[in-house]
Amino acid sequence: MPTARDTTAKSDSAALDADPDAAAAHFWEMRLSPDMLDEGQPTPLYHQIYMVMRSVIEQNEVGPGTLLPGEQTLTRLFAVSRITVKRALNELAADKLVSRHRGRGTIVAPRSSIPMVRSSFDNLIESLQEMGLVTQIELLEVGEVSAGDSAAGSLLKLPANALLHRVVRRRLLEGQPLAYLITFTPKDIAASFSVEDVAHKTFLALLERAGAAPHEAEQWITAVAAEPQMAAALDVSVSAPLLKIERIMRDASGRPVQLSLGYYRPDRFQYHVRNVTLREQRGAALAAE
Repeated sequence: MPTARDTTAKSDSAALDADPDAAAAHFWEMRLSPDMLDEGQPTPLYHQIYMVMRSVIEQNEVGPGTLLPGEQTLTRLFAVSRITVKRALNELAADKLVSRHRGRGTIVAPRSSIPMVRSSFDNLIESLQEMGLVTQIELLEVGEVSAGDSAAGSLLKLPANALLHRVVRRRLLEGQPLAYLITFTPKDIAASFSVEDVAHKTFLALLERAGAAPHEAEQWITAVAAEPQMAAALDVSVSAPLLKIERIMRDASGRPVQLSLGYYRPDRFQYHVRNVTLREQRGAALAAE
C-alpha cells in the first residue's frame, strides 16, 4: 500500500513535470551548494564555481540553449558575493561554454567539443609519435637536478653524482590543456638539447637525434589527485582526478634514456588496450614465418 511519503513524492514529481521553471529550479537546488566550494584552496572561489558549472555543462546534464540560474540565484546557492558569481559566468562565456544576454540571462552554448586523444599499448612508440603531431607543446620549466636528489636517478639506473636534464611542459589539444609532463633525461644524452628544442620538438625526435632513439617503453598507469601547480596548468580544480602515466624509454641496448611523468586530464585522454589469447599470438607468429 502506498505510504503518505510516496504519495507526496509522486505529487511533487507531477508538479515539477507540469512546470518547467519549477523543474529547472529544483535541478539546480539539488546540484549546487556552498559545500562544493573550499575557501582553504588556493583556487579563487569564482574559478571553483566556474569548474562546478563547467562540469555540469560538459557532462551533458544541461543541453545547449538551457538557461542557467541568474546571478542572484547562484549567489544564494553558493553563498558567495554577486561579483564572485559574475566573474565565474564571465569565465564560462570567455571559454564559449555559455553566452550572456542582457535581459535574457546566461544560456548554454552549442557544444564544440574538443576531440579526445587516444593512445594504445599495442604500438606505444607510434602512438607517442602521433600524439606529437596532433597536440601542441608549451614549455614551463627547464633545469638540471642531481640523480641523487631525485627518484628519477634510481629509475634511470644512474649514480648519485650524475646530472639529469629536467623539463616541465604542458601539452595542449586545440589550445586546451591536455597533459602536464615532467621529463628527466641523462645529462650526457640531453647535452645537445637547447631550450628552443624542448619548447618546440618532441622528445622522440630529440632522442633520435642524440643517438638514443627509443626502442622500447615500459609504463605504469594510476590515478592521482591534482596538486595545486598541476591543477592550475590543466585548468582543473585542486584534487581533481588525473591519469598519471610513468614511462621509461630504453634504447636498443636496453639503457634507460628517459623517464617521463605525465598527468593527463581523463576527459581528454584515453588509453586503449586490446588483448588477444596466446593461441592467437602463436597463430600470427606462424603466419609471419
